[in-house]
Amino acid sequence: MVSSESTGAVAVVTGGSRGIGRAIVERMHADGARVVTCGRGARPAYLPDDVRWVRADVALPAEATRLVAEARDAFGPVTVLVNNAGVLVARTVAESTDDDWDLQVGVNCRGVFNSCRAVLPDMTEHGGVIVNIGSISGVVADLSSALYNASKAFVHALTRSIAIDHGPQVRCNAVLPGWIETEMFDEGFALARDPGAAVRDALARHPAGRFGEPADIANIVAWLASDQAAWATGQCFTVDGGLTAASPLRPESF
Repeated sequence: MVSSESTGAVAVVTGGSRGIGRAIVERMHADGARVVTCGRGARPAYLPDDVRWVRADVALPAEATRLVAEARDAFGPVTVLVNNAGVLVARTVAESTDDDWDLQVGVNCRGVFNSCRAVLPDMTEHGGVIVNIGSISGVVADLSSALYNASKAFVHALTRSIAIDHGPQVRCNAVLPGWIETEMFDEGFALARDPGAAVRDALARHPAGRFGEPADIANIVAWLASDQAAWATGQCFTVDGGLTAASPLRPESF
């Protein structure tokens, strides 16, 4: 099994322009992987010169195929795929439009599927690791985020299917972040009637005493991509500062 700690690793990270994706790109690069990342916009200024940027929308099958082909042409067969690209549509089922469906399912579901399908032929031959970024929202639903919640549950189920269908050549796991301080974090809390009170209440529910940082997720992704996690596959790893570990009963009630 390949290791991200070796310069032999070729890693594709989708959605690498900001937030968790940026942290994963920086960590994989620091570990010695040859990294290709992508997004729908221009090349981010933070990227080192030796990280390849591909302007691509992985929701489109041909774009995902091109992304993997460009990585292969530049560095060789892809040995690590991190599916990080995702969007949030904050609406209930009744409020959601067909366009909301196309965007949310297109990026969060079809984008992950397309990228996995594109790398599996090479990984089946040469070996490889897939890490999908899911969410605790695919296990415990957030308010007014029906399509997002459902899309992340899809990612978790797809992860298990890939592991059982394509092992032992391919290991596939998912990481389920909780509240991570990114742009999406700000967008989510902005929906509250009192964003400040919502942030304080959410923070009080974290046994770790803080919200997550993008590097917290990048650290476990790097571990799952490495040989140190060689016996981990088909699993969903929750990394949420303990948020979902607690009963809904509050300590002050007793």
